[in-house]
Amino acid sequence: MKKTALITGATSGIGRATATLFAKNNINLVLCGRRQERLKAIAAELSKHTEVQTLTFDVRDKDSVKALLTNLPKGFDTIDILINNAGNAHGLDAIQNGSIDDWDAMLDINVKGLLYVSKAIIPQMIANSSGHIINIGSTAGKEVYPNGNVYCASKHAVDAINQGMRLDLNGTGIKVGSINPGLVETEFSKVRFKQDTDRAQKVYQNFTPLKPEDVADVIYFAISRPPHVNIADLTVMCLDQASSTIVNKS
Repeated sequence: MKKTALITGATSGIGRATATLFAKNNINLVLCGRRQERLKAIAAELSKHTEVQTLTFDVRDKDSVKALLTNLPKGFDTIDILINNAGNAHGLDAIQNGSIDDWDAMLDINVKGLLYVSKAIIPQMIANSSGHIINIGSTAGKEVYPNGNVYCASKHAVDAINQGMRLDLNGTGIKVGSINPGLVETEFSKVRFKQDTDRAQKVYQNFTPLKPEDVADVIYFAISRPPHVNIADLTVMCLDQASSTIVNKS
């Protein structure tokens, strides 16, 4: 039977790459994001391979999340796979210089947004005694680096939520796991540096970072394991990255 996956943050980067790979593997898609025009363009492209539904909302808006995800259109109302991908970094400042608005954005999107979406989808998975949740974390959820303070805290929270979710849902038939990428060449740094393109591009110079498609491959591997196999927690980095602060650029 054909499965349906819901992907948040589907308009770019890892989310978009995962949507593309899932479509090519005959998985129906519910694609979520804030940028409606991008969602329309992606849906038009991927509809050649599978059935696609788009939902435009901000994961920070708990009322919109609840209203849309608890009233999914017929044919898309049973979610087999949830990819909690929406997330952002805002700023790279020492904590004494940090922006409260940036802190709010990271905690609201990376932590609360993930919880709001999960809260809307988990009940139906429990009712069906089946489902697979992949929470997209980060190497920043495994260690803390200078000026990463609140972003790292948000991703450490994702790591804890992933573990707690797996414990609480044990016995329900629902798989729960986390994929934690290191440096991936996406719009991530452009957002972090407030659209400073030059500064963002320098992050990925003089080495070969991961591509979104690399992470999508790992996500697909996780969701395509046999029923008794669950990838609980997986960290993936490029060859040149040893940690958040040690990257070979020689």
